[in-house]
Amino acid sequence: MARIFILEDEPIYMKTIKYIVELNPDNEVFCYTSGKDMINNLHRRPDIITLDYYLPDMSGSEILKHIKSFDPDIYVIMLSGQTDVSTAVKLLKNGAYDYITKDNETKDRLINTINNIISNQQVVKENRMLKEELGKRYDFNNSIVGQSDTIKYVFTLLEKAIKTDIIVSIYGESGTGKELAAKAIHYNSNRAKGPFVPVNMAAIPNELLESELFGHEKGSFTGANTRKIGKFEMANNGTIFLDEIGEMDISLQAKILRVLQEKELSRVGGNENVKINCRVIVATNRNLKEEVTKGNFREDLYYRLLGLPVQLPPLRDRKSDIPILAKHFVDEFIHDNKLPNLRLSKEALDKLSNYYFPGNVRELKAVVELACVMTNNLEISAADIHFQNDNEPMEWLQEELTLRDFERKLIRYYLDKYQNNVIAVAKKLDIGKSTIYRMIQNNEI
Repeated sequence: MARIFILEDEPIYMKTIKYIVELNPDNEVFCYTSGKDMINNLHRRPDIITLDYYLPDMSGSEILKHIKSFDPDIYVIMLSGQTDVSTAVKLLKNGAYDYITKDNETKDRLINTINNIISNQQVVKENRMLKEELGKRYDFNNSIVGQSDTIKYVFTLLEKAIKTDIIVSIYGESGTGKELAAKAIHYNSNRAKGPFVPVNMAAIPNELLESELFGHEKGSFTGANTRKIGKFEMANNGTIFLDEIGEMDISLQAKILRVLQEKELSRVGGNENVKINCRVIVATNRNLKEEVTKGNFREDLYYRLLGLPVQLPPLRDRKSDIPILAKHFVDEFIHDNKLPNLRLSKEALDKLSNYYFPGNVRELKAVVELACVMTNNLEISAADIHFQNDNEPMEWLQEELTLRDFERKLIRYYLDKYQNNVIAVAKKLDIGKSTIYRMIQNNEI
């Protein structure tokens, strides 16, 4: 349904327009004979206004200005008996949606224009609802779940990130939620209404990456049959997220640096400089400072991208969040799949909490979703929890731990594997069971 104002001082023509508009019974129509009267009723929030250009109290241009200052999203259709092109162009430049002359084709043109507006409004409303839904989905409390001190510190950094357009560099292992953090920044910032354009730098071949990022002109290389807009241009007035930035070939890094500094780019094969206005967020699981030392990453680009650094902790460093995340993923999965309410048993939560999770939050989500499918009860048991990574102890070798720390992790691993059967673990590791009991008693494992 559309709420439509008709402003027309000629009674017979007003009835004609009213008849045309009410051919769609869903339209709600209000008629006015003076500009002042119509302006005083703008609080009723019309969607569309049909406006006669010549009125006794005000000109159509004056009324159009009032309407647009009140609400620029109101669609205004100008109706006039004259066909002066310069007047029509001026009105369209000042915000009128269409200019229709009063003649034999007025009825068809008016119907088509109103139908087009209603269709456009529906798309706009759906986009607005989608943006609002995305904003709710990527609200910090919904997207990044946890209450540990380490994740709370991340929240404080993200809160700072949304207040300005500073470049944000997100560091973290695979599966820690780098893209989720980037989306949370975008959809809570003043650029939320603009596009969020993610680019996985590692997934695009080096020979195609420049074209993907900056676009290309028709005929710039074999197969370039049309002009292509690159990701930076697509992200205009929004955010571009360059994931796995550490994988970018060093030959392209100078061009990225220039784009960041000059805020303009040249498409491949083109001479035109295209101005861009987009926020940049980058992410990597590499230590870029080490990559600079190795000669794999430009030092000037490293400092240009540093901006506000955000380090996402691995799940093993925020183990207190595992039960919270697990319950969140269970609730999310049963909601999305319309399953009966499920809950995790204490034993299942303990098993999850004691696992290493080399795949971090992404792995936890996959394990929990599988458990929701595998369970035959309304309570997920420890037996429903299945880990796919059988080589977990090898992950420890990548950490700088003391021998005692390795010993604790090894015993904990086998206790998980043998369902906390101390005797079985003692036999497997060829140690005394009293050693294990003592470590448990001392809260070492």
